[in-house]
Amino acid sequence: MNRLTKYILLFVLFGLLVLIRGFEDVLFYDPYLVFFQNDYLYIDSPRREVAKLVAFTTFRYTLNTVISLAILYVVFKDKGIIKFSVLVYALAFVILIMIYLYFVVNPKQEDYYMFFNVRRFLIHPLILLLLLPAFYYNKLKK
Repeated sequence: MNRLTKYILLFVLFGLLVLIRGFEDVLFYDPYLVFFQNDYLYIDSPRREVAKLVAFTTFRYTLNTVISLAILYVVFKDKGIIKFSVLVYALAFVILIMIYLYFVVNPKQEDYYMFFNVRRFLIHPLILLLLLPAFYYNKLKK
């Protein structure tokens, strides 16, 4: 793959991540989008359908993960990195979704900050922001 193709592909993949973020209110069921903008200061946890919320959160995490894995593959072209990344994403999902479910089922105002940050790792591609520099640094050390 030549350089121009690589950069165009990366631009498209990052563009997909931006589109997911830009159209999150249309694409996904998430009553916490508005809640964490300002409402968490004044009202209790919003009404929510737990199964639907978990399904859409899982769907969003999966979309972000697939695009992130594609970005990692385009950048590094190493199947070992992809295998390790799949393991990291799967393990992170299991741990984060359990914590997320706890906060959804047991909402307490003193836990909103922790809940907000756990939710952020599930709905945004933050793990990619951790893995890209880590793999790049590892590649430089070799």
